[in-house]
Amino acid sequence: MTKYFLLFLYSTTLISFGQQTPAPEDKIYDAVDSFTANPSVQNLEKLESYSNSLSTNTKNKNVMLALVVLNCNKGYYENSFGKTAKAILSYEKAWNIYQKNKLSNYDITEYALKPLGNLYTLIGDYNNAENIIKQYYFVASQEKNEAQKQAAVLNLSNVYQNTGRIDQAIGLLEQTVRTDRLTKIQKGLLYNNLGSNYFLNTQPNIMQPLAFENAENAFLKAASLLENEPSQYEALTNSYSNLSQLKLARNNPDQALFFYTKAKQTFEKISNPNPRKKAQLYCDGANIFFKQGKTAAANAALKTVFKILIPSYSDANQSLPKKTSLYAETILLDALDLQSELFLAQSQPKKALESYALAFHIEDLFQSLLVYENSKIIIQMRNRIRTEKCIAIYQTLFEKEKKTSYLESAFVLAEKTKSIVLKNSLTSKELQSAEEQSILEQLQNCNTIIIKEQQKGATATVAKINDAVKKQNELMLVLKEIQSKRDKQSTADIDIKKLYSKLENDKAIMVEYFSGYHNTYSFTLQEHQIALRSYSNDAHTAVKIVQYIDYFNDANAISNDVLGYNHYGNIAYQLLQLPAGSTYKNLFIIPDGVLNFLPFEALITKETATTNFAKMHYLVNDYVIGYNSSATFYLEDHKPQKHDKNILGVFPIFANSNYELSFSKKELAAIKKNFEGTYFENANATFNNFKKNAANYSILHLSTHASSGDLETAASIKFSDQEVLYSQLYNMNINPDLVVLSACETGIGKLFKAEGAMSVARGFQFAGAKNLLFSLWRVNDYTTAAFMAQFYNNLKNGQSFMEANHQAKLDFLADTTIPNAKKSPYYWSAFVYYGSLETDAESTNYWYCGIGFLILISLFLIYIRKRK
Repeated sequence: MTKYFLLFLYSTTLISFGQQTPAPEDKIYDAVDSFTANPSVQNLEKLESYSNSLSTNTKNKNVMLALVVLNCNKGYYENSFGKTAKAILSYEKAWNIYQKNKLSNYDITEYALKPLGNLYTLIGDYNNAENIIKQYYFVASQEKNEAQKQAAVLNLSNVYQNTGRIDQAIGLLEQTVRTDRLTKIQKGLLYNNLGSNYFLNTQPNIMQPLAFENAENAFLKAASLLENEPSQYEALTNSYSNLSQLKLARNNPDQALFFYTKAKQTFEKISNPNPRKKAQLYCDGANIFFKQGKTAAANAALKTVFKILIPSYSDANQSLPKKTSLYAETILLDALDLQSELFLAQSQPKKALESYALAFHIEDLFQSLLVYENSKIIIQMRNRIRTEKCIAIYQTLFEKEKKTSYLESAFVLAEKTKSIVLKNSLTSKELQSAEEQSILEQLQNCNTIIIKEQQKGATATVAKINDAVKKQNELMLVLKEIQSKRDKQSTADIDIKKLYSKLENDKAIMVEYFSGYHNTYSFTLQEHQIALRSYSNDAHTAVKIVQYIDYFNDANAISNDVLGYNHYGNIAYQLLQLPAGSTYKNLFIIPDGVLNFLPFEALITKETATTNFAKMHYLVNDYVIGYNSSATFYLEDHKPQKHDKNILGVFPIFANSNYELSFSKKELAAIKKNFEGTYFENANATFNNFKKNAANYSILHLSTHASSGDLETAASIKFSDQEVLYSQLYNMNINPDLVVLSACETGIGKLFKAEGAMSVARGFQFAGAKNLLFSLWRVNDYTTAAFMAQFYNNLKNGQSFMEANHQAKLDFLADTTIPNAKKSPYYWSAFVYYGSLETDAESTNYWYCGIGFLILISLFLIYIRKRK
C-alpha cells in the first residue's frame, strides 16, 4: 500500500510542478551506476560508446568531475576484464581532466594515479610509473597520509625491481618495513616485495650471500602476516606462489608443488577472482610441471591460460593462439615462451619458432604503448633472451638441413635487436609536427632538471624535482594524445639481398655480433654468402675478452706489459673469429655488448716477441675498418650532402684551468690550415653558439672534455659555458657529413646490450648524425692533436672518412718523429669511425674524370702509333 502511495505522490509532484531536466553530471553518474550494477564486457562497450559521445569542451566543473569518475570506473573494469591498454587510456584521461580543470573533492591518487602507476609497471612503462608514484608519494608526505605513502613505497619498489635497481629496492623496503606504525597487512605486502628482490639476487651473474635464505624468510613472514586476513587472499596467494618458484629454483620440485597447491587453494577462496591472476596461477603451474618433466600436464595448464586470457581461443591439438587475438599482456608472453620450450622438449623446433614469433609480436605491441626511451630499451633487453634462443634453434636446423635461409633468418632476428629504439626514433622524427617536437624538447628539459638536481645528492631540492616530474607528467599525456592520432610505423625487416649487393659494391665484408646470455654469435657476410659462428660466454671465455679490453683502461698498461698485450690481443682475435686472407680490404663491424668498447683495429693477428709497436701484426694492417650500430644504418645511403667541406669547430681549450687542453690549439691550427670554416675558441665555444650554427656545416668538430658517466651519472660533454648531458643533444636537428668528437670517452656510457652505450656519440646520432668519429677511452691531448692533423690531411687529399681514419693510424705508426712509447695502441686506436664507406661525390667525380682523361690520352697515343 505504501509503495503505491509513494508512486502516486511522485506522479502528482511531476504534474503539479513539472518534471525537472536532470543536470548533465547526473546523467553521467546514472550511466556509471547503471553499469556498476551489472558489469560485463558487453555493457563496458556500451559505456565506452557513451563516454566517447560526451564532450570535454565545457567549463562546468561538476561535469568535469563526473567525467573523471566515469573514466576511473571505466579504467577499473577495463583492467578487470584484461583490457590493459584501454584501462591506461581511461585513467590517463581522468587524470588529464582533473589536472587541467584544477578539480578537487575527489581522491585522484587512490582512484587514478595508484592503479595507473601499477599498470605502467605492468606494461614496462617504467619511467611513467616512477614519475607518477614519486608524484603522489610527495603529495602523501605533505598531507601525512601514511597509507598512501606505504602504497607508494610498495609500488616504487616494483619499478626499481623491474629496472634492475635491486639494491635500491631492497634498501627502500628494508627501511620502510622497520616502521612501527605499519599494520600487519602493510608489513606482509612489504615482505612479499622484499622477498622478490632477494630472490632476484640469486641470479648467477649476481648471487649475493644468503640470497635464497633471505628470500625464503621474507616470503614466510609475508605468509604468516597475511594468512588470517580474508581481504588479502590474493596477496597470500602471491606469497605461496613465490615460495613455489623459489623451491623450483633450488631444484626441489616436490616442495615447489606443495606451495603451488597452497597458492591454488588460497586463490579458490577469493570471490570474483581476477581472470588475469587466475591465468598467472595456471602459468606458474605449467612451469612447475615442465620442470618436473610432466609435459602433458604443462600443456594442459597452458591451454587453460590461453582460454582465460583469449576467450576466442580454440584448444585444438597443439594449436597456438591466432596472431590477431593477441594483445599486450606479460602472462601471454610467459605462456608463449614456455610453450616454445615445450615444443623444443618434444623435438619440434619449427613449432617453437612459431610460438616465439607470436611472443615477438606481443613485444611489438608493448613498444607501441611506450613514450620514454629507457622503458623501450628495457623491453628490448627482454626481447633479446628470446632472440638468443631462436638463433640457437636456427643454427641447429642449419647444421641438420644445410639451408642458408636458416642463417639468414637468424641474422634478421639479431639485426632486429640492434639499436631498435634509436632506429624507430629517427624514423618517427621525420613524421613529427612542430608541436610534437616542442613537447619532446620540453620533456627533455624536465628530464635534465631532474637528473642534474638528483646528482646533488643530499643537497638536492625535492620540491624542484617534484615540480619537474609533475610538468613531465602533464607533457607526457599531451604527447601520447598527439602520437595516438598518428599511424604507428612498424620497422621492416632488413633486406638481406640488398645488403649482399651493397657489400659487394663496396668490396666489403661485414661481421655482426650478437652477445647473448649463454653465447656470443658472429655473422660473417661476404661475397653473397653468410656464415654463423659462436663462442661460449662462460667465465673462462668471457675473461679473455675482458683481459684484452683492460689494457686500455690506463695509458701505461700496454707499455708495462708489451708481451702480455701481444698474447691477449691474439687470443681475443682468435676468439672473435674474424675473416682472414680475403681479397676484400673493407671490413665493417657491428659490435654488441661489451664488444662496443673493444678496439678491433688493435687486435693482434699474429703473436710475436717484438716490443716495437710499429712492427706488431695488427688487424689494422689487414683491413680498412669501419663500425656501425646496425646493418640497417650501413645499408642506408649516407653520401656526403655538401661537396665543399667546411667545418664548424668548437675549441673551449679551458686555458689557465685544471681542464686546460694545451695541444687543442695545435689541433685547431692543423685543421684551419686544410679547411675553411667557423671556429669557436675559448669563451665563444658555448653550447648555444654550437646549436645555432651546427646545421650549416658539413663537418662538426668538437675538441673538448667529455665523460662516460657511470651507473648513476649520465654521459656528458663540456662546452665553455656548461656541461651538456648526452640526452640534451636529442632535440637538435642536424644532418652533417661527419661529426668528430675529439674528446675522452665520447663512445662510452651506460651499456645496454640491446641498444649500445648511452654515450655522447649516441646523442649526436639521435640528433641526425650518420657518420661519426669518436673515442673509446681517455685520449691523450698530444697524440690526439697529432692524429687529428693526419686525419684532416688525408681528407684534404680526397680520401673518404673511413679511409682517412684508417690511413691516419698507419701514418701515426710510421711517423719516425713519434717515439715508440707513444705508438702504443692506447694512443692510436682510441678513435673509431661509425658510418658508411661513401666518398665525397665531388672527389669521386674528379677521380673518374681524371681516369677518363688518362684513358682518352692512351687511346689517342695508340691511334697515333698505329698511323705511324
